[in-house]
Amino acid sequence: MKIALLQLNAMNDKKKNIQRAIELTLKAIGGGAEFILLPEVFNYRGVPDPKSGYHRIAETIPGESAIPFMIIARARKVSILLGSIYEKAKGSKKVYNTSIFINADGEIKAEYRKMNLFDAHVDGKIFKESRYFLAGKKSILTKVNGFKVGISVCYDLRFPELYRNYAKAKVDMVCVPSSFTRTTGRAHWEILLRARAIENLCYVLAPGQIGFLGGDRLQPVPAHGHSMVVDPWGSIVACGSGDKEEIVYAEVNKDKIIEARQKLPGIVK
Repeated sequence: MKIALLQLNAMNDKKKNIQRAIELTLKAIGGGAEFILLPEVFNYRGVPDPKSGYHRIAETIPGESAIPFMIIARARKVSILLGSIYEKAKGSKKVYNTSIFINADGEIKAEYRKMNLFDAHVDGKIFKESRYFLAGKKSILTKVNGFKVGISVCYDLRFPELYRNYAKAKVDMVCVPSSFTRTTGRAHWEILLRARAIENLCYVLAPGQIGFLGGDRLQPVPAHGHSMVVDPWGSIVACGSGDKEEIVYAEVNKDKIIEARQKLPGIVK
């Protein structure tokens, strides 16, 4: 199966971000991709409102961010992972950071709400997702062209127990749409992605953002980029740059998974 990771530079214009993602999705389909993955918060990266946070940007599902991709998926017979959007939470000013999987019939088959929220101090800047987001409570599985898939988002990558649960379910790949900071990305991005692949003997598909993201103190923080596909043996199959929007293509196949698990049969039982 040919997959495509879309590396984007989402900013604070939601409509433009969606349109740019549509353009690159169509380009990836033209390049033969059967499964297209977008990064975390592909539809908006701006500072939160001091009072309402991201409530104004958030939407119900399906909404303006998902519907165009549902139409594309159905018309072009491809599967699409919308890395994440801001989902309204009933009765709360906080929102969910939600990843949406759309199958080749244009149907939403899975919605994963980010479980581990990014509360951190990076380069003197404060990130406190828990101030604006609600944490999800469960892992989510889906299927793409016969591949069993587990879904996660960005900071989840640091919590290996989530991926061990996916391994117990015998997933073939895990998706990690992200908007990693450059500082943490340079230190940990590749290491963590390869570790998750090695310890679970599965593919890891990780589309990322470039450009700048805002912390609670509103100073811009550069994103890491380097969208990456790692195979079940921990080898990097494909990797993007750190500074440009692009499409990262890769081929994934079940033979690689079978081979890795035959070599180390005690890892995934």
